[in-house]
Amino acid sequence: MKKAFLIFVLIFLTAVLWAETGITTSHELSINATTNIDVMLGFTTRFRFPFMQGGSPLTEGNNLTLALGADLTPINFIGRTELIFTPIAFLELNAGGNIGSGWNINLFDEDIYGIGFNWPLVDGGREHRGEAFDGIHWKGFIGGALQADLAAFFPGAWNHVIFRTYHEMSYRAYSRADAFTESWYYLSDAGENRNSFYYYGNFILGYQMPIFLSMVALVAEGERDLYLDGTPTPATWGHDKIYWTFSSIFNFTITRQIDIGIAVQFHTQRNYLQSNWDDLFYTGRILDSDKPVRLEFRRVAVVFTYRF
Repeated sequence: MKKAFLIFVLIFLTAVLWAETGITTSHELSINATTNIDVMLGFTTRFRFPFMQGGSPLTEGNNLTLALGADLTPINFIGRTELIFTPIAFLELNAGGNIGSGWNINLFDEDIYGIGFNWPLVDGGREHRGEAFDGIHWKGFIGGALQADLAAFFPGAWNHVIFRTYHEMSYRAYSRADAFTESWYYLSDAGENRNSFYYYGNFILGYQMPIFLSMVALVAEGERDLYLDGTPTPATWGHDKIYWTFSSIFNFTITRQIDIGIAVQFHTQRNYLQSNWDDLFYTGRILDSDKPVRLEFRRVAVVFTYRF
């Protein structure tokens, strides 16, 4: 992964030295809010360099983009960087990383954890251990996307049927945790993270329109930690199951600078045999082998984006 990241850095430096004209800079401010009372404020600056451009429709838009950004939530602050290389119209390659820390709050008598350990107890239970800013979370990743637009073959404003699939391999870590053995929280998740490799992928099928409702799309996202639990049968609590999120996306173009996106999301959840499973440390739970997962409503998310 380090070698791949260095290659992308070299490509970026080469683009800076060789680019003649056409370098563009853009900025993006986004606010993400959900029915789960999740809120994220994000800011991103992108530097786009024409690179390896050709005369054909497949290569005329080739470029290299450097994205620098930061995200703020009620429990985490994250800085991030990403290099995106488009060598041909239907392919994107990227590499990057992020780093940040967090704190913990109590909201409506519910503890929300931005950092800290998910610690197993002797009696099979669990507890949170950690203080604000007591360590850092970091992530390095490489990925790639294949994409297609029907309008590239049949030009027309109403012919933009799009397909895109993206797949990413990353390594994620919490600075206080030992690799592969200690579990930790991040962004108020379930606390099943460990210092290890992680897979994420998505599939998008959408239709873009030259009207106020500018896009509708269906999105399927899959993700899974790739650590080995160390117990004799980690599959008993569902570690071998990919976590899926399914979304219906509706994007509205308010002006040339302002978009509002609405996502209605469902996700998979594991079914356990114990009635008190939520009180147990997750590796002690026993999956229902007859019906291991269920699909349930997750949230409605609204994303406001302002570009300038």
